[in-house]
Amino acid sequence: MNKKRVLFLCVANSARSQMAEGLARHFFGDQAAFLSAGSKPTRVNPLAIQVMKEINIDISCHRSKPVAEIDPKEIDVVITLCAEEVCPVFLGKAQRLHWPIPDPAAIMGSGEERLQVFRHTRDLILNKLKVFFLGQ
Repeated sequence: MNKKRVLFLCVANSARSQMAEGLARHFFGDQAAFLSAGSKPTRVNPLAIQVMKEINIDISCHRSKPVAEIDPKEIDVVITLCAEEVCPVFLGKAQRLHWPIPDPAAIMGSGEERLQVFRHTRDLILNKLKVFFLGQ
């Protein structure tokens, strides 16, 4: 039986969707296959890599990908993670979910303040994944 394929989608594919992909693979990789992409991909944010490493998940090998690289026919669920920006549109018949999570990369402040925002975002995404996969 083929695993469901879940796509996490945001604009830059640099923080939220990358953390979601890493968290989902780590905790729920036996239940589905996970990808991430963006409408205007940039690079994986170093702070996203750092806060994921804090919980022993390495996303340093991830790369930001354009949504055009993803075949819509191969995706079962699309989860958009945009809040204040315009979410990318994904064509295809996939089930769509929207988790409006503010972009941690948009926050200004000291290094530690920014890390706290990235940690909060990571933990928020993990809680949403637990609800989605475990109902808790």
